[in-house]
Amino acid sequence: MRTRITLACTECKQRNYNTMKDKKEHPERMETNKYCRFCKKHTLHKETK
Repeated sequence: MRTRITLACTECKQRNYNTMKDKKEHPERMETNKYCRFCKKHTLHKETK
């Protein structure tokens, strides 16, 4: 069962990315380093509701 999630920048709190993840295999919240166009650098992005 794949669900749609939103990734938000931890520095500026902007929601930049939408992606899919499998909740059965990864029940915890996702964290990844991605480029933030508002901060203009790579920052940690966390899954939001």
